Amino acid sequence: MAVDWLLVPAGGLVGAPVRYLTGLAVKSRVHSPFPYGTLAANAAACLLLGFFTGAALRGHLDHDAQLLLDTGFCGALSTWSTFSYEVFTLGSTRRVALSGLYLAVSVLLGTALCFAGAGVADALW
Repeated sequence: MAVDWLLVPAGGLVGAPVRYLTGLAVKSRVHSPFPYGTLAANAAACLLLGFFTGAALRGHLDHDAQLLLDTGFCGALSTWSTFSYEVFTLGSTRRVALSGLYLAVSVLLGTALCFAGAGVADALW
């Protein structure tokens, strides 16, 4: 319990740069007003979070690992604030349809990937 609070920032220490580098890698390959970089990072975080949660529900991930991987790593890999900012910015620059598409794709894809990750964990255990 005393080291619980260290596990979250330790996971975030890895998750945040992975998110940043994912965004850079996608932006260098895809030149579009659509925020594919944030979508890719959030999608990866949802898939991993589903997998880790599925593993935890089956007893294959303990409390400490959940703090490190779910809360720390996946929490830093995903980004609600950047996602919200991008939805707002697209809408504010008269790209309302693109903003709505980004919102819908992000929510639906993220939810589907979370279930898919849990399904993979089910299949493994």
